[in-house]
Amino acid sequence: MIPYATAAEAEGALGRTMTWAETAWYEYSAVMPDSWLHCHTTFILFVIYSIAPLPLLLLEQFAPSVVLPYKLQPRVRLPPAASLSCYMDAACIFPLAVGLQFVSYPAVAKILRTRMGLPLPSVRETIAQLVVYSLVEDYLSYWMHRLLHTQWCYEKIHRVHHEFTAPTGFAMSYSHWAENVVLSIPALAGPVLVPCHVTTQWLWFSIRLIEGINTHSGYHFPFSPCRLIPFYGGAAYHDYHHYAGGRSQSNFAPLFTYCDYLYRTDKGYRYHKLKQEKLKSLAENSADKGGNYSFDEGKKNRYFCA
Repeated sequence: MIPYATAAEAEGALGRTMTWAETAWYEYSAVMPDSWLHCHTTFILFVIYSIAPLPLLLLEQFAPSVVLPYKLQPRVRLPPAASLSCYMDAACIFPLAVGLQFVSYPAVAKILRTRMGLPLPSVRETIAQLVVYSLVEDYLSYWMHRLLHTQWCYEKIHRVHHEFTAPTGFAMSYSHWAENVVLSIPALAGPVLVPCHVTTQWLWFSIRLIEGINTHSGYHFPFSPCRLIPFYGGAAYHDYHHYAGGRSQSNFAPLFTYCDYLYRTDKGYRYHKLKQEKLKSLAENSADKGGNYSFDEGKKNRYFCA
C-alpha cells in the first residue's frame, strides 16, 4: 500500500512529476494491501499457463501442415484429451499457491524485501536484475535437476514430469508437488539476493514461465528471436532430455547451455545431434543418387536442426 493520500503528495515525496507508468501504478495500488499485490504473481502465472500453450496445440489439431514441419518428434501427437488432463492436473496447484502466499506473506516479505511503492524501477535496473536472476536460476536449477535424476529422487519425484517423453507446453508444470517446491528455490534465489520492485518480480516469473512453456512445446522454430540470446538452449535442447527419458544424463540446465558444457553433461545430446546429421546426409545423398532411403523412416525427431 502506497503511503500517500494523493498523487500530489506522492509527487512531492518523489520531488518530481510522476511518469505515466507511475501514475497508473499509483491509481492501481494506492489502497491495495501489499499481500494482495504479492498474490498477483500466482494469478498472472495462472493466466499465462492457461493461454500460452494453446496456439501450438490448436494449430497441431486443426492446421497441422502449418506447424508439423517444425515439430521435434513428428511421429508423436498428443490427443486433446491428454493435453486437457495434463492441464487439469497441473493447474490445480495454482489455487493452493494463492492460499500459501497469503499465509506465508509476512515471512516471505522479510526474505524477499520486495518494494511495492514508488518510484518504479528504470528499464536499465529491470534488465540488469532480470539478467542476474536468469544466471542465478539457471546455475542452481542445473544442480537441482541433476539431484532429481539420482535414482531415489527420480523414482519418487521426478519420474512424474518425465511421463511426457514428447512434451507439450502444459507439461512444463506437470510434476510432483515436491518438485514444484524444490525448483521454486532457484527461481526465488535471484530476487532474494537482489531485491526488486513487485512489478519486476511479476515480469521475472512471467518470462520464466513463458520460457519454460517454450522449451516444453515440442517445437523448434529456426526463425525464433530467442536464438539471438547467447548460450540459449531452447526447445530442441530440452526436448532431447525428455526424449532420452529416465536414463537421461544430459541437458539439465533450463535456460542456457554453458553449465552442461562445463560439467560435460551434454555429451549425449551432442552425439545424438551428430548421429542425426549423418542420417540426414545419407538421406540427401541417397536422394541425389535416386535411391529410396527415407530419412524420415530412420528418425524419430529433428534435433539436427537445433
